[in-house]
Amino acid sequence: MKRNRIRIMLADDHPVVMRGFAMSLEGQDMEVVAQARTPEEALEQHAAVQPDVLILDIRFGGQLTGLDIARQVFEQSPAARIVFLSQFDQDSLIKEAYRIGARAFITKDCDPEELAAAVRRAHEGELYFMPAIAERLASLSVRGDASPQSLLDERSLEIFRMMAEGLTNAEIAEQLDVSSKTISNTSQAIKDKLGVFRAADITRLAVRHGLIQP
Repeated sequence: MKRNRIRIMLADDHPVVMRGFAMSLEGQDMEVVAQARTPEEALEQHAAVQPDVLILDIRFGGQLTGLDIARQVFEQSPAARIVFLSQFDQDSLIKEAYRIGARAFITKDCDPEELAAAVRRAHEGELYFMPAIAERLASLSVRGDASPQSLLDERSLEIFRMMAEGLTNAEIAEQLDVSSKTISNTSQAIKDKLGVFRAADITRLAVRHGLIQP
């Protein structure tokens, strides 16, 4: 019996990269049904096409990251299957990708067969770990994680990201529709917990852990 082809969507702002991976996947019982080069296109096309698996880059040229896109995709489609594909492999990015619901994190220098294997596992609802990624996650678990994603709850992490982007307490309060005093107290607690107090250090910490783009 002929197997149904896995319907793939690619989202990456480098068209050459997308073409290369699309060609390699098309030859392995997979069909690339959509390609997106911006976060907005990715969200729009995913909703319209509903692919079996979304292969998503971490970094885009715009304001939104692949992690932001994934969060919105999961809000719209909780059962979505996402494989992250990135040249960036910081520990915090990898951990955050899996934390928000990704099925695999693959580096762009992987073999096409490895990407195909990750797609198949994701399609089946299972997790896939490259050996090097699995080793790093195991090491991170043993030595402990001091990243903002680990130390802060979701609300505090959102406020920390805004702080790192240079927003004032009043601007954050306005966006979140809370009092400036509430944000002032929360931002001070965030600084105390992370051990960073200067605006430049807050921004550098957020960049290092993939929460904002440099």
